[in-house]
Amino acid sequence: MTSVRIAPSILSADFAKLGDEVRAIDVAGADWIHIDVMDGHFVPNITIGPAVIKALRPHTAKPFDVHLMIAPADPMLQAFADAGADCISVHPESGPHLHRTLQTIKALGKRAGVVLNPATPIDVVDHVMDMVDLILVMSVNPGFGGQKFIESQLPKISALRARIDASGRQIDLEVDGGVDQGNAARVIAAGADALVAGTAAFKGGPGHYASNITALRAG
Repeated sequence: MTSVRIAPSILSADFAKLGDEVRAIDVAGADWIHIDVMDGHFVPNITIGPAVIKALRPHTAKPFDVHLMIAPADPMLQAFADAGADCISVHPESGPHLHRTLQTIKALGKRAGVVLNPATPIDVVDHVMDMVDLILVMSVNPGFGGQKFIESQLPKISALRARIDASGRQIDLEVDGGVDQGNAARVIAAGADALVAGTAAFKGGPGHYASNITALRAG
């Protein structure tokens, strides 16, 4: 396994100064910038779209890890790619043809990810492993930050780690939802090599971002 990457979710940043927040979390040691896109339809919340991502792109050279919680996702893939996304992750439930969606993301020159909700079975990725660069396990039900980690996702993470290792491919295993300094060690031990953290990364303000990230990475 590679070292653990930390992807702070700007869902927990101060939206009144997002550019400053992205620069601060970058300097603090973030590996990726996680961007949660919600449409108020696929999930019960509305966040940001391609225009905001494009505006944020000049503020950091770190990869933009864009998680699309929208349906349908396919019509918007080009827009998010053009806005500056480096990895685009989609839910199998957000469209009828997951394989085609992943093909489109790859054709746009981006890394492709599949997101599994707490109740989504892991075998949904079995026939697209050759196309996937990242698998994201949701350890809360998507739509809002600040939720409690769902413990049943730990064996799911372990099972996915076994599948990834058996594939022989370099696929990132990311976990998002309620990850904090209290459970990061167990999430990493289960097999995750990338952690999304919103509240845990941004708590305390910019003066605490570096220590927050260090604590998460250390598990």
